[in-house]
Amino acid sequence: MRKILSGFIILLTVTLVSSCKKNGESPSTPGTGTDTLYFPPVAGTDWQTTTPASLGWNESELNNLYSYLDSENTKAFIILKNGKIVVEKYFGTFTTDSLWYWASAGKTLTGFLTGIAQEDGLLNINDVTSKYLGTGWTSETPDKENLITIKNQLTMTTGLDDGVSDVDCTLPGCLVYKADAGTRWAYHTAAYTLLSNVIANASGESYNTYFQQKIRNPIGMNGLWIQTPNSNNVYYSNARSMARFGLLMLNKGKWDQTPILRDTNYFNSQVNTSQNINNSYGYLTWLNGKSSFMVPSSQIVFSGHLIPNAPAELYAALGKNDQKMYVVPSQKLVVIRMGNSAGGFSLALSGFDNALWGKLNTIIK
Repeated sequence: MRKILSGFIILLTVTLVSSCKKNGESPSTPGTGTDTLYFPPVAGTDWQTTTPASLGWNESELNNLYSYLDSENTKAFIILKNGKIVVEKYFGTFTTDSLWYWASAGKTLTGFLTGIAQEDGLLNINDVTSKYLGTGWTSETPDKENLITIKNQLTMTTGLDDGVSDVDCTLPGCLVYKADAGTRWAYHTAAYTLLSNVIANASGESYNTYFQQKIRNPIGMNGLWIQTPNSNNVYYSNARSMARFGLLMLNKGKWDQTPILRDTNYFNSQVNTSQNINNSYGYLTWLNGKSSFMVPSSQIVFSGHLIPNAPAELYAALGKNDQKMYVVPSQKLVVIRMGNSAGGFSLALSGFDNALWGKLNTIIK
């Protein structure tokens, strides 16, 4: 499997436009910045930059941040302020052109695309999933299966058992009843993955094609979803493509003045608590600043904020081995991290999140 994915990455590197050049600009008055969001051109390679000093940030701590990121197996790190690149750093042989997997950070992409599909009239998130996947997509009885809606898939409340031997397996025999839909939160990747099939069946197009038409191409991303048969569907792109999506999320679904997702109610639901079990989860999106949170592979409800060192308003796309996309609306910040695990195994949240924000707090003012 590793050889297959390596081949895909080589193919993508050759065929996808991924290089972006940085344009300098005159610094603004220290500490002021600008309230206007900048958006890099959809076509071409330009992306404007600004300096930490022009924002009144503590530049003296940047080298400490870079050393920390390097020690924690980081490959790419980007900070956007008002849409402009303030920090962009690559480690080892990784470059602006290098492609990497989003892992479960790609869930937030799918959550956003589901809203577009609903807006297009292809589905309604309150529809039962079997309307699009057919009866028998799980091993549950028909009455229990028909309790599961698209919204349950978006909120990780399908009630399917996340304790099976392979939580990525999307075959009916792997999708086993644990509780009635809506009564239990569990981080179950297979149930999420099948949203790709829901959208493909609803649109009559492949998931890649629909995604490219609706999100990737309109905002100038590169990348591709790579499907493992009966298992994960994982997005690969360069780091700047993840930053572009973060900027789209920061602007509430609009690329500059062009609406990508017009349904503001859906967007607001995606980045706010979606059910009453895990307060820190929206539509396939992690939320900071709530009174409690749950984590993958556990039914414990922990008190406190998801990432105590981070701004309370932050929302995030989080993936295995510390793939990170953080958005801080009031500060107009987007922070991207790609790389190998910063230590240990984690499906989404890890100790790296809080440690990184501790470092960022010494820099960003």
